Amino acid sequence: MRFRPATADPADLDRAVAYPAEADGPVAALSPEKIREELADDRLRPEWTWFAEDEDGEILARALWWGRADSERPIALDCLQVRPSVADPAALAAGLLAAGHEAFGSLPEYNMSVPGDWQERPEAVAAVAWRREAARRAGLTRAIERLRYEWTPAAGTAEPTGRLVFRDGTDEEYLHAFARLAEGSLDLHTQSELRSMDAEQLAREDMEFYLDCPGERSWWRLAELPDGTLAGLAVPSATPYHRNVGYLGVVPEQRGRGLIDEILAEITRFHAAEGADRITATTDTVNTPMAAAFARAGYEVTEIRLIMEAAA
Repeated sequence: MRFRPATADPADLDRAVAYPAEADGPVAALSPEKIREELADDRLRPEWTWFAEDEDGEILARALWWGRADSERPIALDCLQVRPSVADPAALAAGLLAAGHEAFGSLPEYNMSVPGDWQERPEAVAAVAWRREAARRAGLTRAIERLRYEWTPAAGTAEPTGRLVFRDGTDEEYLHAFARLAEGSLDLHTQSELRSMDAEQLAREDMEFYLDCPGERSWWRLAELPDGTLAGLAVPSATPYHRNVGYLGVVPEQRGRGLIDEILAEITRFHAAEGADRITATTDTVNTPMAAAFARAGYEVTEIRLIMEAAA
């Protein structure tokens, strides 16, 4: 068995595009048109496209890693497929992922999109199981399940209530707000990161991440009570494809008062005023207060995203 990137032959990318997406069954795969679009925009690249080949040169597995156009290394594994004829797909896929990780010098997370009812569908359970096992063997030992939401103009926007005032802030103020929101967060990634760093270190990383996203720094807002007391943070953002909720939250001492609805409404109004026809968002399935807030604001669940990542 040989594991290699699609860089040896000009025909490699055509082979990558032609690999049958329907073999994934219930696990979402990229269409040939989408792959070509992503390659043209430099978000998929030949060196991030990997094959497992047998001695006859037949492709038995394919892995597509994704990044932003300016990324030096891939950010996430976006597509992992193994031919149905392979007896042990987890073992083959694990070897393919390990080869890619060694070449990248990093362990990008694996994002797997599945239907909302996947746990009730035996074929989906089986498709997820071998992929999770492959990811685990390749070093992605922590699993997080997230709900993916979408807002469209048909859902409307809520008018400001006056309970909060939103304003721009300095980098120091935003850093302080990010750190405060991390305290007692229900977000699993935040909880994990705080086991190996303090809130200020995490806040700096969060700020750097959102500054690096396609959204603008000028979109961000501090949320304050009318008397100027910090209540939370609103970070409208964007992906390469859609406007995005980004980051939001309420400081610990103000939680439980429904203020998250005000902050989410501010982000939604901002994007809607800019003409967004779709706003995406995600939250962990265990973060039930945030999930309830998205539902109240008219955001609908479109899929479940299973994320495998390296433990901190």
